[in-house]
Amino acid sequence: MKFTILTLFPEMFDGPFDSSIIKRAKMQGKISIDFINIRDFAIDKHKSVDDHPYGGGPGMILRVDVIDKALKKLKGKKVLLDPTGLKYAQSKAREYSKLEHLILVSGHYEGVDARIDELVDEKISIGDYVLTGGEIPAMVIVDSITRLLPGVLKKEEATQSESFTQDGVLEYPQYTRPKSYKGKKVPDILISGDHKKIAAWRASHRK
Repeated sequence: MKFTILTLFPEMFDGPFDSSIIKRAKMQGKISIDFINIRDFAIDKHKSVDDHPYGGGPGMILRVDVIDKALKKLKGKKVLLDPTGLKYAQSKAREYSKLEHLILVSGHYEGVDARIDELVDEKISIGDYVLTGGEIPAMVIVDSITRLLPGVLKKEEATQSESFTQDGVLEYPQYTRPKSYKGKKVPDILISGDHKKIAAWRASHRK
C-alpha cells in the first residue's frame, strides 16, 4: 500500500516512521510512504502557503491554490485531516487498508481555506480536540492501517479479536506473570486450562 502525506514539516515523521512495525513494513515492501512538502507549491518568492482570513480573525489559513497545485497530479483517495471531519474509528482503518493509495493532507495553523473541501474525497478528525497540525493525525492513521495489512503483524489473528473489532467493544482484561502481585491475583478461570470457560469469561468481560 502506498501513503502520500502532504505536510509543511516532513521531518516530523522521521522518528515514528523509522522504528518498530512501520519500519519493518517499509523494509518488507508492504508499504511505501512519500512526503510532499506543501511549501514547494507556493506561488510567490517568499514561499507563502497561508494568508490572513477574510473577515478578520486570529491565525493564518492554508491557501486553496497552493493545496490544489500540490494535489493536482496525485491519484488515490484524498483525505484532509481536519477537526471538522468524520471521527476516525477502527472501521475506517479497515476500510482504508483495502486501498492501493491513500493521500493525507495535513492541515496546519489556524485552519484551511474551506474550498479545500472540494479538492478531497473525505475529511477525517482523530478526536474532539485541537492539535497544532495534521502531522500527528497522519501518523496515527498510517500506523492504524499498516498493522492491518496482510503479513505486517507476525500474528495476524491478533487483529481479529482486539478492541473495536467486534461490534466496537473493547478487548477483555488480560494478565501475565506473576500470578499474584501485591495481593492482586489473576482470575482463577484463566489458569484453569478450561478453554471453553475461558472463552466465555472473556466474552462476558468485554466492555
